[in-house]
Amino acid sequence: MIHRTKTRAIMVKNIQIGGNNKVVIQSMTTTKTHDVNATINQINQLYYEGCEIVRVAVLGINDANALQEIVKKSPIPVVADIHFNYKFALIAADAGCAKIRINPGNIGIEENTIAVIKKCQEKKIPIRIGINSGSLSKKMVEKYGWTAKCMVESLKEHIDILEKYDFKDIIYSLKSTDPLMTIEAYIMASELWDYPAHLGITEAGSLINGVIKSSFGIGHLLFLGIGNTIRISLSEESVEEIKVAKRLLNSMGLYDNMVEVIACPTCGRLEFELNKIVKKIEKFVKNLHFPLKIAILGCVVNGPGESAHADIGIAGGKNGGIIFKKGEIFKTLSQEQLLPELKKIILQYYNDWKNSNLS
Repeated sequence: MIHRTKTRAIMVKNIQIGGNNKVVIQSMTTTKTHDVNATINQINQLYYEGCEIVRVAVLGINDANALQEIVKKSPIPVVADIHFNYKFALIAADAGCAKIRINPGNIGIEENTIAVIKKCQEKKIPIRIGINSGSLSKKMVEKYGWTAKCMVESLKEHIDILEKYDFKDIIYSLKSTDPLMTIEAYIMASELWDYPAHLGITEAGSLINGVIKSSFGIGHLLFLGIGNTIRISLSEESVEEIKVAKRLLNSMGLYDNMVEVIACPTCGRLEFELNKIVKKIEKFVKNLHFPLKIAILGCVVNGPGESAHADIGIAGGKNGGIIFKKGEIFKTLSQEQLLPELKKIILQYYNDWKNSNLS
């Protein structure tokens, strides 16, 4: 298993960020925050999909005033995303938000920063400093260029402000549209501070581009042990971010509470409708949240070997197919019997898992 680089432990309400090997999944709502019903509906969808912390945008006073009701109704900790107006941070803290995302250098005079720090200390709320490559200050870019170094120096400027007032409940992010720049920035930062890091590739794009860029950038950093919480930023419905995040973490051995369906790439030996079976099984297990690996293979030539690392698998043939358990033949069936039998066994695994966790 890939282990996290040791960092401080920061509590976001009841969820620990850093200080352990857990990687926490986050997302952000796309609703207008002042529309409480729409925002809560989306948060519930994210929570049901597996989101553990949710961020909401606070663009105006109506958004800020809606936070108390949102926090009260949300099943997961709520993070207030604030830019420039420090008063919204004070309202968010009083409303019960679990974390404030704000850059101390962007909220005006020093007295504003002091007010936010004191409020967060009083409420025991951490602050996330979010550095974004697209919003680096002109002064910093002129000095360092549009580089990872520039991002880290910007982060240092903000961290120094908080540390000046002995505030150390800090989480940071260094997001760029360029995965290589992002990787370089996070590596540099991890050598300077022991604060936990929130990983992401900003403006990653639509589903295919966003998944590729995020998987490469975030996956590389996680492999190095860097990163304690992640968001897969996509120009899609927010629930898609959670689906991708879970699968990324699962592929790295960092998330096991999901059913994983693997399938062969198909070839000329294929003699049954593998793609249709895969889609039907993925739909069947969509709402089953427990650790199980299912292999669906196109022929019996490589079936035993390729399904050896799966809990259960099937290999189809022209006149029938085989069901495997841990790579060993369990049953030989007709093609028509394969799918119903596989579903039956999956449910048996699920019920056994559920009963063992209740006892």
